[in-house]
Amino acid sequence: MIASVEGIVGAIAADSLVVEVAGIGYRVYVSPAVITTAAPGSKLKLHTYHLVRDDQQALYGFRSPEELGFFNLLLSVTGVGPKVALAITGSRPVADLQLAIIEGDQAMLTAIPGIGKRLAERVIFELKEKVAAAGISASVGALAGTGDNEVVAALQALGYSFGEARDASRAALAGATGADTLEDRVKAALRTLLRD
Repeated sequence: MIASVEGIVGAIAADSLVVEVAGIGYRVYVSPAVITTAAPGSKLKLHTYHLVRDDQQALYGFRSPEELGFFNLLLSVTGVGPKVALAITGSRPVADLQLAIIEGDQAMLTAIPGIGKRLAERVIFELKEKVAAAGISASVGALAGTGDNEVVAALQALGYSFGEARDASRAALAGATGADTLEDRVKAALRTLLRD
């Protein structure tokens, strides 16, 4: 499995880049945001999802591990394939999208080309459930050394690293009231990630 590629941009297409690595050109499908910042001859590193099917192999590239993690999370939603997941992931900063999902903001998702109301509802429903499940399992499995294990687990389920999740959780916990729900605390943590 190809986890990342780092090399020189050899060619740019409407939906992909060719990244030259040690004499081999890898076609990597990327979001328009990545394409607009790439220039032929420039150096680029992408974290990749390697799709392998009976009839197809493809690489999907992302600028950060968080984008890749969120892309993988989207692929777990019924009816979301790699192209749709890439369109969603590349449309806005990941923290914006995660906050929209947690808050049930269908309008943000349906504004993305190719995302209808029904699919937006499914994404929100299925990912909200995964975040809640991550929080429940964390309270049973207890991650040591954090002030709010449920929030850390929920943020990790959304694709953030343990360190980022822990720091955001601590920042959110500092401003929390005693009556905040898990959803409130996760929203507050995502807001702190948006400010970074």
